[in-house]
Formats: sequence, C-alpha cells, structure tokens
Amino acid sequence: MKSLYKTSGTCSTYIALEVEDGILKNVMFQGGCNGNLKGLCLLVKDMPVDEILSKLEGITCGGRPTSCPDQLCQALRQIK
Repeated sequence: MKSLYKTSGTCSTYIALEVEDGILKNVMFQGGCNGNLKGLCLLVKDMPVDEILSKLEGITCGGRPTSCPDQLCQALRQIK
C-alpha cells in the first residue's frame, strides 16, 4: 500500500511510503535534514513495520515533542 503522510512538528513536510505485507518497502521524506533522512530511509527499507515502531517511536528532536523518525512511526500506525 502506498501512502503520503503530512508530517507535523518537524522540518520535513511529507513522507511517501510503501508497505507490503507488514514490511516497509520504500520511504522518502520531503524536506528536513537531507543526509540524515536519506540514511534513515536506507536503514529502515525492507524492515518489518513492528520493528521500526519498537525502535523509533517516541524519538524527539531538540525541544520538539516529535522527530522525523517518530513521524514515520505515526505514518506507519496510520496505515497499519
């Protein structure tokens, strides 16, 4: 399933993702910290959604209550 998620509280604005049979097949962030998010996308590609949620959910960025990894988790929960 392909999905486009509008982020909230982060420098990135959107996350485009594709999940098949509980596995994150593809993810791309619009905006945000380019190098860090490219790295994050490569690290979570082909990873089970539940594993991503257990590792990244709740991560904050600076004084913000969320982060790009946390927003990815919110997107995954929305389509799960």
